[in-house]
Amino acid sequence: MAGGESQNPVSLSDRELQITDLVAAGLTNQEIAAKLEISKRTVDNHISNILTKTETGNRVALVRWALQWGKVCLNDVNCCILPNSSGE
Repeated sequence: MAGGESQNPVSLSDRELQITDLVAAGLTNQEIAAKLEISKRTVDNHISNILTKTETGNRVALVRWALQWGKVCLNDVNCCILPNSSGE
């Protein structure tokens, strides 16, 4: 597949899915860290692990992968039910 995206479904943790959703929403690592009340270094590590697991080389390829596998919803495109850690 173009862009080096994984052909196989990948299991991401709830936190990794949450971070993937925030990446897809356009947040920077610093903004993700502030929103989740964790350090930027922790976000950096999560994103590195996510990119490795999904066999994507960058954030754009990650968002493409997440859309392909139904892991994120963007503006009513590819909508799915995502886990919500805030209990809403």
